[in-house]
Order: sequence, then C-alpha cells, then structure tokens
Amino acid sequence: MKYETQKVALPFFMVAMALFALQIVFGLAAAAAYVWPHFMSEAMPFNITRTSHTNLLIVWLLISFMGCTYYLMPEEAENEIFSPNLAYLQLAIFAIAGAGSLISYQFGIHEGRHYLEQPLWAKIFITVSFLMFLFNTSLTLLKGRKTAINMVLMLGLWLAAVFWLFAFYNPDNLALDKLWWWWIVHIWVEGVWELIMASLLGYLLIKMTGVDREIIEKWLYVIVGLALFSGLLGTGHHYYWIGTPGYWQPIGSIFSTLEVIPFFAMVVFAFYMFWKGNRNHPNKAAMLWTMGSAAVAFFGAGVWGFMHTLSWINYYTHGTQITAAHGHLAFYGAYVMLVMGVITYAMPQLRRVQPYNQVLNMWSFWVMTSAMWFMTFTLTFAGVVQTHLQRVLGMNFMQIQDQLELFYVFRFGTGIFVGIAAVMFIYSVFGPAREQVPATSRPLAATE
Repeated sequence: MKYETQKVALPFFMVAMALFALQIVFGLAAAAAYVWPHFMSEAMPFNITRTSHTNLLIVWLLISFMGCTYYLMPEEAENEIFSPNLAYLQLAIFAIAGAGSLISYQFGIHEGRHYLEQPLWAKIFITVSFLMFLFNTSLTLLKGRKTAINMVLMLGLWLAAVFWLFAFYNPDNLALDKLWWWWIVHIWVEGVWELIMASLLGYLLIKMTGVDREIIEKWLYVIVGLALFSGLLGTGHHYYWIGTPGYWQPIGSIFSTLEVIPFFAMVVFAFYMFWKGNRNHPNKAAMLWTMGSAAVAFFGAGVWGFMHTLSWINYYTHGTQITAAHGHLAFYGAYVMLVMGVITYAMPQLRRVQPYNQVLNMWSFWVMTSAMWFMTFTLTFAGVVQTHLQRVLGMNFMQIQDQLELFYVFRFGTGIFVGIAAVMFIYSVFGPAREQVPATSRPLAATE
C-alpha cells in the first residue's frame, strides 16, 4: 500500500463478503420455494425470503462501493483519508441499519416497496452513514489531487445519495409511487451506478495495463456521457404500464435501446486497454474479474435488457422470468464481478503479501460465471414459455408454474454452484496466505 489509511477498506470488504454469502443463502431459499412450494412457508414466507435476498444485494454492494472508494481515493488524491475513525463509525451505522432491517423483515416489519422495504429508522441510519461517508471522502478529494477517476467516482456517489432521498417520498397514489420509485431503482443501477462502475474499471485498467492515464481518462469521459445520456431518459421503459402518458413508450423504447452503447463501449475499453498495455501484471485473477465484468455486463445489462425493452415486446414479456434473467446477469456482470475484481486486486496489498491463492480465485470466477450464465439461459427459456402460455394462450398463472418446474429445478441447481463458488472466492482472499515465489528467483545452492 502506498498510503496507510487504505487499510480502512479491509473491514468494508469483510462485511460486504459476509452479506454477499448471506444473500446467496436467502436466494437459495427463495429458489427452493419455486421447486417445493411449501418450503419454509411457515417459518419464513416467500415474500420475506425474496425481500431479504434483494435487499442484501443493495446493502452489500453499497458497502463494497464505500470500501473500493476508501481503497483507491488515497492513491488517486495522493492524500490520506481525512478520518479513518469516521469511516469505521459510518460502517458500523450502516451495518446496524442493514442487520436491523433484515431482522425486521422476519417479523413482517417493512414498508412494502420493492428494494425499499427498510423501516423508516433504518432509512435514516443509512442516510446518516452515507452522508458521513461522502463528507469523509469529499474532504479527502478536496485536499488532494483531482483526477477523472476520483471525480467521476464521487459524482456517481453523490448522485446516488441524492436520488436515495426519494425513498422517503411515498405518495398514496400507486401510479405516482411507482413513477418516483423508479427514480431510485432505475437511475441508480442504469444511471449513476454506471459512473461508479466506469471509474472503478478505469482505476483497475490504469493499475494493471500500464496504459497512459490520459488515454484511459478520455475513454472514461465518453462512457460517462453515454451512460447519463441514455440512462436518465431510459427510465421511460418502466413507465409503459403504470398509468403515465403514452409518450413514454417511444421515449423509453428509444433511450433504453441506446443504453446498450455505454456497455459495449466498456467492453471495447477494457479489452483494448489490456491489448494495448502490459499484460504481465502478477495478479492474473484480478485481470480476469476485470475483463469478465465488462463482457458479462454488456450481455446481461445490454443484450438481455434490449431483448425486452421495446414497448411492443415488453407488452408481452413484462414481469415474466425474462425480467429475472436480465436482472441476475446484469447485476452480476456490472457490479458483483467488478467489486470482486477490486477486492482481488486490493487484498494482497491490504494483507501485505504477493498475489496468492490465484488458482482458487480463478476457479471461483469460472464456476460462478458459468453458473450465472446457465441460470440466465434457464430463466430466459422459462420466460419465453411463460410469455406464450400466459400472454398469448391466456392460461392461468398457477397452471403455467407447473409447466416451468424443470426450469426452476435447474435454477436452484445453478444457485448451489454460485454458493460453492462464493465460498471458494471468500477463502481465496481471506483464507491462509500462500506467498508466491517470483519466477526469477531460485534457491541458493549449498556452496552459496
């Protein structure tokens, strides 16, 4: 590590990975309910299991973003973190809010808005923690060097905090509720979070390729411009069927189609930089996660999103398992894989050893990514069958679920492999460190 306060990132990564493992556990429980409908129905109904699964995703990704920021900000700003103690305090507050929300869900205490089910007190705690984080990192930035990486990253984080404030606005009218609800959920994941993604990707490329910073920063500005241009009005593809004016159908169709472009640009960006630069970086596992993130995000968020984003297609596919296929692969590629790339890159330095357990780490990449792809194809086929039977032939919803049972079995099976891969990854970065001997070294002879 170049700066001592980069170690602040370590507890954030540890908490995030613990919550990631817990998210997979709840995901497996929810997937099991599709195969065995009465699975844990008394102890934990499906709506609570699913709520816990989706909320944990948001919470651990936000904690990961904070950890990534605390790790890269000192290097980019060439300045120590303003207050490490403040960072630890805001992590504790955020963790209390997350854990308290999770416990509340088990007792049926929630606000009922998908992804925003947190009780009011938890929302307040999250807001306070986020503001403490922004205060700490912004002062660090203001006192140090300004680069495209840290400026774009902080812009994304500040905008994420601004749009989070809509979580406190809950109008009685259901159409208005859904309209403003998407200002958080969509503009986060298809707007301002893409700024965070692009800056983290740019940071990793600078560190691992050796390509000149100016070249990478120019690409970064282009990607950010495309993401904001397409993502903000692309929110319109959620406004098709919630009682909003009809002009949202052409607006949503056009701009959400354009959302494919920034993800394609990220693929070209990542692979071109690795081709142009030095590919002999010792941390091969981090390189794999970085390049994999750009590629899978393009397919998950771009291609699978485009498959059902046009209004005349969405009319039939809306709310089917096709949506679940898109959501799983998009979140995994765009954010989960990138965070794992940063953690894989940072942990050897945080633990002050050379890259270690790389083979296990790379095996976790291939097992988890393969399982997520199989899950995506399974849910896509299930969604196509569901669309035809339900929206074309007009069959009853529950009758159709019986026709999809095989797909749900496959989905549960792939979830098990995702869980196995997660254990492999966590062990590879937090388990016993096996320091590698540099290839150029050799043991001393007896006479030496």
